[in-house]
Amino acid sequence: MSLTQGMKAKQLLAYYQAKNDEDARKAKERGDLVCWSASVAPPEFCITMGIEMVYPETHAAGIGAKKGAMDMLDVAERKGYNIDCCSYGRVNMGYMECLKEAAMTGVKPEVLVNSPAADVPLPDLVITCNNICNTLLKWYENLAAELDIPCIVIDVPFNHTMPIPEYAKAYIADQFRNAIAQLEVICGKPFDWKKFKEVKDQTQRSVYHWNRIADMAQYKPSPLNGFDLFNYMALIVACRSKDYAEITFKAFADELEENLKAGVYAFKGAEKTRIQWEGIAVWPHLGHTFKTLKNLGSIMTGTAYPALWDLHYDADDESLHSMAEAYTRIYINTCLSNKVEVLMGIMEKGKIDGTIYHLNRSCKLMSFLNVETAEIIKERNGKPYVSFDGDQTDPRVYSPAQYETRVQALVEMMEANMAAAE
Repeated sequence: MSLTQGMKAKQLLAYYQAKNDEDARKAKERGDLVCWSASVAPPEFCITMGIEMVYPETHAAGIGAKKGAMDMLDVAERKGYNIDCCSYGRVNMGYMECLKEAAMTGVKPEVLVNSPAADVPLPDLVITCNNICNTLLKWYENLAAELDIPCIVIDVPFNHTMPIPEYAKAYIADQFRNAIAQLEVICGKPFDWKKFKEVKDQTQRSVYHWNRIADMAQYKPSPLNGFDLFNYMALIVACRSKDYAEITFKAFADELEENLKAGVYAFKGAEKTRIQWEGIAVWPHLGHTFKTLKNLGSIMTGTAYPALWDLHYDADDESLHSMAEAYTRIYINTCLSNKVEVLMGIMEKGKIDGTIYHLNRSCKLMSFLNVETAEIIKERNGKPYVSFDGDQTDPRVYSPAQYETRVQALVEMMEANMAAAE
């Protein structure tokens, strides 16, 4: 009998998160390779080569959500990493420094690493790309230098115009082939193209069911609380090329469809307003951000952040152009006009009444264009918006009182709009 038989989606999420981390620990114990990877770098190549994957961004988010970020941030700051650096990177560097010290001194890691999130091993190689930010390049180059390990960089140029031109797809496909060649040298064996096709197929099945979940927010009332996407994101990031993600997402999507048919919705009370969340979650204060909205009868039914992993492509395309397009078209790697179109589409599909913009101290790329984006969208559809100051992992930047005030203001504007329309 399968250990997961009869599990609900929430149980599967916890089980496979833990199993994926255990896979990495066991691989390290066997002497097999472990890779630390950027969140939107393609895992398909490493999985094909039998390399276990760890995702520092997801790991840092988990540490932040479980209130453990400050210990890792303190280590990073003593090492000289400034508060203006990405807090995911600082948490990860602090974690790496603790594991390095444990390896050098023989002290058990748990003595030095006061982290409530999963124990993951140091990498044998790192892989990154610049389709979400250039910070990742220096972050991963630094990991490679500190640990004296290979660093594979996949260059994914910014898209100043849309649609994406063929020469850009061809360039990125060449970057993919170069990464494969580097992995062949690191692993000492040829790339298995037949297995690669299987891995691509698996990735597409995971993405399909991930999109099934997100699509449930279109219904009014909604069976999906959009904040659940933040929790389930761990598997679309870390396990999209394994069946762990497919199994969990299918179960969750099936549960949501059953709830919709039975008239069971995310809010037991009536939905009063529906909001779009733009930006990364505030992991150390995730509960507060959600409960503040819920207490005001406002449900999140749209967010572009989890949609970064809508990485659908043609798995049969041997040129890799379709896969290249998937990894370059994510909205934060595209021009302002496309970003506006993406957010407008999410608002329309999710029947959104207003937007909350997270001005994230850590993630400059996701914050710099928010004000301009917000003004353009408001001019086009008349929907109100507010912004608040925060950080994805550093708990010191967020003010609960400021957030509550801004959300209250947004709710009042949304309700006034709705009253005027009646």
